[in-house]
Amino acid sequence: QVQLVESGGGLVQAGDSLRLSCAASGRTFSGLAMGWFRQAPGKEREFVAAMSWSGGRTYYEDSVKGRFTISRDNAKNTVYLEMNSLKPEDTAVYYCAARFVPSGTYYSNIVYYRANDYAYWGQGTQVTVSS
Repeated sequence: QVQLVESGGGLVQAGDSLRLSCAASGRTFSGLAMGWFRQAPGKEREFVAAMSWSGGRTYYEDSVKGRFTISRDNAKNTVYLEMNSLKPEDTAVYYCAARFVPSGTYYSNIVYYRANDYAYWGQGTQVTVSS
């Protein structure tokens, strides 16, 4: 079992930056592939960014490429989402997600971008970007 707790959300102006954190507990962090999703009011949850459990591969939704960066610190059992040049359309509740992957080099480099791929979810943190 894995528990995920997000933090770092808030109200910012367009062009500002925020760093979201997601702290994992309950199992070893190094065996987890991690992802960030978001859900805006009236919209479905959408993929934002993901990282393989090795940390060697990342994948981003097109609208955040070049602005958002996902990273992980295995020593702190934490994954981050650095968000720069924020836009009003980035306003949403941001969720951290995790899944275990089988051992081995092949699986360690897989990046998962579908919500159904993830078994564990945090409670979400609100990000609001004003124009």
